[in-house]
Amino acid sequence: MPKIQRSALVEHSVARMFELVRDVDAYPRRFAWCERAEVMESTEDRQLARLDLGFGALRTWFTTENTLDAPHRIDMQLRDGPFRRLDGRWDFHAIDESASRVTLTLDFEPRSRLLLPALTIGFQGLADRMVDDFVRIADREA
Repeated sequence: MPKIQRSALVEHSVARMFELVRDVDAYPRRFAWCERAEVMESTEDRQLARLDLGFGALRTWFTTENTLDAPHRIDMQLRDGPFRRLDGRWDFHAIDESASRVTLTLDFEPRSRLLLPALTIGFQGLADRMVDDFVRIADREA
């Protein structure tokens, strides 16, 4: 099934980028592609979060359990939604104290094979947009 990966080099620390991605509640205020976000449970190293996303004609939602390995990685595993499988991962690698590489990887399979082409195209565009938007927000809020 489709696996999508997008990376960006940023002039921000891994800690800064990790905190931006971890702040799920702020997504609807910051990003046009996020229509709704809710952190349903949260501890220092785990989140249960629901996202309602819209990107072009693509509209979908899902709930993921996110394992937080601050400030290096966030692993996402599907708990509910219109997918047979949805796994994701944010990786944050330090280049130096004030620069890093941010990588988003999504691996998914919709419940309906008929949706596969549309979701693949939609998720490719969304992954590009998500990485770009996190970089833009980090630059703007620096």
